[in-house]
Amino acid sequence: MKGSLRIYIGLLVLLFIGAIYLELSQPKPIDWRPTYNERHTSPYGLKILHEELNSLFDSVQNIKVTPYEFFIDTYDYENERYTETGTFFYVDPEYALDGASTTELLDYVWNGNQAFLSSTRFPEALQDSLLFDYRYEYIVEKEGAFTFANPALSSNGTTLTKGVDHMYFAELDSTTTTVLGYSEFDKEKHINFVAIEYGSGRFLLHTQPVAFTNYHLLKDDHFHYAEGVLSYLPERTLLFESQNKIGGNLGGSPLRYLFSQPALAWAWRFGLITLILFMIFNAKRRQRIIQVIEPLRNTTIAFTKTIGNLYFQTKDHNNIVQKKITYFLERIRNDLYLDTSSLDERFAKKLAKKWGYAEEKTLKLVNLIRYIQNKPQNSENDLMNLNKAIEAFYLKK
Repeated sequence: MKGSLRIYIGLLVLLFIGAIYLELSQPKPIDWRPTYNERHTSPYGLKILHEELNSLFDSVQNIKVTPYEFFIDTYDYENERYTETGTFFYVDPEYALDGASTTELLDYVWNGNQAFLSSTRFPEALQDSLLFDYRYEYIVEKEGAFTFANPALSSNGTTLTKGVDHMYFAELDSTTTTVLGYSEFDKEKHINFVAIEYGSGRFLLHTQPVAFTNYHLLKDDHFHYAEGVLSYLPERTLLFESQNKIGGNLGGSPLRYLFSQPALAWAWRFGLITLILFMIFNAKRRQRIIQVIEPLRNTTIAFTKTIGNLYFQTKDHNNIVQKKITYFLERIRNDLYLDTSSLDERFAKKLAKKWGYAEEKTLKLVNLIRYIQNKPQNSENDLMNLNKAIEAFYLKK
């Protein structure tokens, strides 16, 4: 058995060395995936844009959590305002913000801030709130001319051929919308860049995010077009929506980065093969001695100490937060006879009408409860925000 094990290990080592040699001897292929990641130097990454933004604006702050998490932590419930002001900046062909983040972003702009969104997809919630619609048309020759409505930016126009899509705004509300730019495909000119007033702030919507990628910022004079678009943003704090979230995307695979790197992917496969071989040649069952643990005595003093340790020594905010939410929802069911199984916008509207509380504040409270329930770990700040919001609801402030 020992001799055969050495043979298998030797073959595994040789195979591993051979794979490494083949991997290192091959030229690294160009990664044309549209990652739109500010750390990537690939053609469709945003590393150059992210570096240049620091010289164009007062400060650039990377948002590495969902916009909802970021904005809700900067909201002052007592003064009903956001403590963090600036311009929210988002560049990605696929609009990946969740519904709660979109709602919070609308509220953020309504309170006097700006949002710049460059994407080929926009959610219905945004379309309904800003009163616009967009269209997509398939094109064979992907060559588009992009210009600005402002004559002062006529020299910033350009023609893009790589990675462009024929996406344009088909319906707009003329009372709140200002046309800023156009796209032209097959001699058909359409609007592709607009500013839409919303409350005390405004949205800047753009349909060609590929113009901000590394490829086009380095290709000929294409960077002039990106300069023209960015000239509409005020020179204050820029809140950059980062692709590199803390803990990664919630819906992604835990091994997504590992398999995106060929060297790590091979290491994973060889490690798995080694583990299987180890299990085959070391399959003898081994059982550790099971320690006998006596059950805790249920005495009044011990119980009191346990509760005291839970709430005062370990600072178990999660426990307190969940009990706070449970008691709040129980009161809603008993006093207002409302079903609390689905905490959505319809529930918030019913709750606001029955309790006689502002609909906007009620929706913010419901979103806060959903956000806290979905967090794996709650902080002291989460507990304080929840307590303030519930007390304000009870007192109808």
